[in-house]
Amino acid sequence: MSDRVREAVVAEAKDVKAASQDVVNSGAYLYPLKGLIYFATHKDLWGPFISRAGRTISLGVGVTTFMFFFTYVPQLAIMAFTSGPLAALSAGLLVLTESSTITNVLSRSFLVEDALVDTFDGTLVARDQESLVAQGRQIKSRSGGRAAVARLGKTLTRPLARMRPQALLRTLIYLPLNLIPVVGTLLYIAMQGKRVGPGLHARYFQLKGWDSIKRDEWVTKNRGAYTG
Repeated sequence: MSDRVREAVVAEAKDVKAASQDVVNSGAYLYPLKGLIYFATHKDLWGPFISRAGRTISLGVGVTTFMFFFTYVPQLAIMAFTSGPLAALSAGLLVLTESSTITNVLSRSFLVEDALVDTFDGTLVARDQESLVAQGRQIKSRSGGRAAVARLGKTLTRPLARMRPQALLRTLIYLPLNLIPVVGTLLYIAMQGKRVGPGLHARYFQLKGWDSIKRDEWVTKNRGAYTG
């Protein structure tokens, strides 16, 4: 039995090592930074989010205030046993993570769904991918020097379904991993990346016309990049 356990542990360690190497080699962990820079330097993409910024910020402030008022002290008490003198900081970071998660789910479900689609499609148009975007919405002509987002017409497909309550529940279930100093947080981030990463390309998969089999094959092949 001990030999089997040892073999299982070694095999799992090899899998983790291989997955970690895929994440590092992919360089995909830099994409969020590249995306922020691209967004910041292309003002024509700002419109969809500016129109919803006030409501989204209000939602975030409201959720964060509620979470700190009702959950900070109980979690601080628990953190006192796991994080010692860093309990106050750890509890604060955990509450911020929870607030961010809840705000993200609620805003994506009720406030910024259309903005996400418009920004995604607008970016593709700006990158000369009109033919791809045309598979999911109407594209206006370039007349008048229209910017990328201004050229987006009626949406023909709606890929970004509202996030289900199960997704929020699953995320909240994983949150206690943050009680484990350093290692627990890294595990939480990795599990979230593995689960959430492919979902960020839902629009791309739909525009490409891929079925579930093709999509799963692609995600499996690029699992390290999506996790990264």
